Amino acid sequence: MNRILIAEDEDRIARFVDKGLRANGFLTSVVADGHAALDHAMSGQYQLMVLDIGLPGRDGYAVLRELREARIAMPVVILTARDGVRDTVAGLEGGADDYMTKPFRFEELLARVRLRLRSAPGSVAEPTLLSVDGLSLDLRTRRAQTDDRRTVDLSAREFALLELLLRHPGQVLSREQMLDHVWGFDFDPGSNVVDVYIRQLRRKIGAEKITTVRRMGYRCG
Repeated sequence: MNRILIAEDEDRIARFVDKGLRANGFLTSVVADGHAALDHAMSGQYQLMVLDIGLPGRDGYAVLRELREARIAMPVVILTARDGVRDTVAGLEGGADDYMTKPFRFEELLARVRLRLRSAPGSVAEPTLLSVDGLSLDLRTRRAQTDDRRTVDLSAREFALLELLLRHPGQVLSREQMLDHVWGFDFDPGSNVVDVYIRQLRRKIGAEKITTVRRMGYRCG
């Protein structure tokens, strides 16, 4: 199982990324300053780092520079509020493998993390097909297939929601968990958007595939 280091000093974002990656089967560690980020990254225990530039103690550029000078080839995805062209160029030329700006959607971060891990030496291959009770989801084509062998196209949000459910078969997921994972940390907790998308998924894959657990949430399997 791939281990990911999250170097982020803003607690809300760190918890959001940590929760989302863990929900998708990764092992994670969170550090909040540049010194700890470098120490952990040098340990050889991690297959990828999500790195904030504005870290206290030692900023992300310095962490990245010292990693590359030490010939540590671990993929690094920069996640920062700095959205200027010069910042992006500095990050990529400094050795980052990808660069994302805040605010961000978790599903995009997850896609980029998976992309970098696929090409990283020594990384553990993730499954490309999730399957529960005759329903399968291909993570490469982003299509579902029902037990009658019918292929179903999904929107980005439908895919993210169904993937979350299939990664936790038999487990009841609350609406808040789904909002947090699929719609991001700025979601409106009073929104009924989860119920709307569950209805859309049921129309596509079959109503019996997703069970409503009253006052708790939804589950597959």
